[in-house]
Amino acid sequence: MTTVHHNTSRTEDARFPVPRPDEAHWPGLATPPRDPFRAAVAERLFRHAVSTLPVRVVFPDGTVLGAGDRHAPTMRMVRPANVFHRLGADAKIGFGEAYMTGDWTTGPDTDLADLLTPFAARMASLVHPALQRLRHLVERTQPIGEVNTKENSRHNISRHYDLSNELFEAFLDETMTYSSAWFEPGDDLDAAQLRKIDGVLDMARVGEGMHVLEIGSGWGALAIRAAQRGARVTTLTLSSEQQALARARAEAAGVAHLVDVKLQDYRDATGQYDAVVSVEMIEAVGEQFWATYFTALDTLLAPGGRVGLQSITMPHDRMTATRRSYTWIHKYVFPGGIIPSIRSIEDNLTAHTGLSIVERRDLGPHYAVTLQMWRERFIAAWPELQGSFDGTFRRMWEFYLAYCEAGFRSGYLGVSQLGLARDPFPR
Repeated sequence: MTTVHHNTSRTEDARFPVPRPDEAHWPGLATPPRDPFRAAVAERLFRHAVSTLPVRVVFPDGTVLGAGDRHAPTMRMVRPANVFHRLGADAKIGFGEAYMTGDWTTGPDTDLADLLTPFAARMASLVHPALQRLRHLVERTQPIGEVNTKENSRHNISRHYDLSNELFEAFLDETMTYSSAWFEPGDDLDAAQLRKIDGVLDMARVGEGMHVLEIGSGWGALAIRAAQRGARVTTLTLSSEQQALARARAEAAGVAHLVDVKLQDYRDATGQYDAVVSVEMIEAVGEQFWATYFTALDTLLAPGGRVGLQSITMPHDRMTATRRSYTWIHKYVFPGGIIPSIRSIEDNLTAHTGLSIVERRDLGPHYAVTLQMWRERFIAAWPELQGSFDGTFRRMWEFYLAYCEAGFRSGYLGVSQLGLARDPFPR
């Protein structure tokens, strides 16, 4: 697999001073909540947690915490009191918000993902198990307005995917593919993304003359690739920005007559298709609707057909422990989402469909490389983007991409391509 060396993702860059969040765009973010008791508890837990991690945490008075040596990734506490008040108010949201506001940052020679990876690797044990059992008393749950009903889903999707096509064009490859690539030695990002797309299409056995349903269009790369194989594709999105660009890209590729990009919820899809494909869309479905989603795959798939599914995954025990949590990712990046485990996918297939996993390919380390490349491209493109987005947005997206990269580098997160089919010999 291609190895990419960090070279453009240093936080301490004079071109990008730490912004003060604009109250109109980021209400309540600039001023942290104040609760001295909860802040004191958060500080004690934080100091205990980092004492065993291979990192250095440097305070303004020169105090250094952590088990790392002088070469270890460094976290620089700029305004420690603010950090602890944010952590005390909500640890799963406050840590990222403190980075967005510059209350903490990295040392001048530390890459953000290098710092976050040790935290991700110890995610399950940073807090004592006895305290974890009390999480329901203090953790926020996902707002009812972000549950992925038909009414809410379009708004949830729009909050992320309708930011602007120009933003995504700035850091994605030429295929405009926003999911894990699959690298082989010598690949650039474009080649690795096409290999990933072909892997999903192959799992669904997509070929000439077939009618394919894609749930989650992205910007049309998979639909175009399937059409280039001679298939007819109906592809569904809830993002008007994606729909417009996917249609334009299909036209430019000369396959518009084979690609129908619909602004439609998967729950409203009808008919049957020779193959169904869906790449990293299940994470936006919501646990309450997994049964509906998998039932739709089964119902929409014609006899003898196959499903090609790509899903981010996490360990089952971590999924069940955090399934109700409202996190920084929910608040700022992907409202309403939840990452499934392989076991939860299998359980839903067994309970609600005649499908089962017949083929599997794991790409977790490839996603870490993909995210690293996206972050480097995002930062390199920032001078062209900053007229449309402010500095707080830049730090938010840098943290998002590094946070996810750390999850895949540590193995806390995985991603799998899954081939689903019906048992030809049902019991």
